[in-house]
Amino acid sequence: MTPARVACVIPALDAASTLPAVIAGVRAAVPGALLIGVDDGSRDATREMLGRGCDRVIAFDRNRGKGSALRAGFALALELRYEAVLTVDADGQHDPRCSGALLAALDRADVVIGARQRTGSRMPIHRRVSNAVSSAAISWAAGCRIPDSQSGFRAIRADVLNQVKPMGERYEFETELVILAARAGFRLAAVPIPTIYGGVSHFRPVRDSRLVLRSIWRHRRGAT
Repeated sequence: MTPARVACVIPALDAASTLPAVIAGVRAAVPGALLIGVDDGSRDATREMLGRGCDRVIAFDRNRGKGSALRAGFALALELRYEAVLTVDADGQHDPRCSGALLAALDRADVVIGARQRTGSRMPIHRRVSNAVSSAAISWAAGCRIPDSQSGFRAIRADVLNQVKPMGERYEFETELVILAARAGFRLAAVPIPTIYGGVSHFRPVRDSRLVLRSIWRHRRGAT
């Protein structure tokens, strides 16, 4: 059954220019959702934009990483007893109109990932390669196919967040969540979403790739 009480967590870093459209899009797609904005130590007007458009705002005085932002948003959603959490990045690279499709897919899964098309899309070639390689490696670690492991557009049932506790402060947090959820027996699914590019990515290839790979290796070896 599709959850009736949905919270949307929007982790944001220096995203003042793209946030208004993201927030408006989520409001239109999921009118009853509680919007939780998390300012990850931004240096622009991100906190102000979140305050204008979100129902709750969590603000970090310094940058802690996307994983820390998501963890804080999830904790608040669980505290308020929401049944599911939608996550959408603040940089405008996800189409909020797909929110309903992700939430509807929770009828058949516990974690739903918005999967971008690599072939024939505007995704830069180096991103296609890194996305394909990381998705294959994380699928291997999780024991099930995950077509777009790097997508931050997800719908997650509260049961998953209550049971699965990923480590990490940055992008490896999202990797661990998927692996741990799959290994705990939760059902994973993917919903096709448009591939949108043009925003500024805060992913740091060397540092963040190393953290993600470390996470994959640790869980594939069966460590906890």
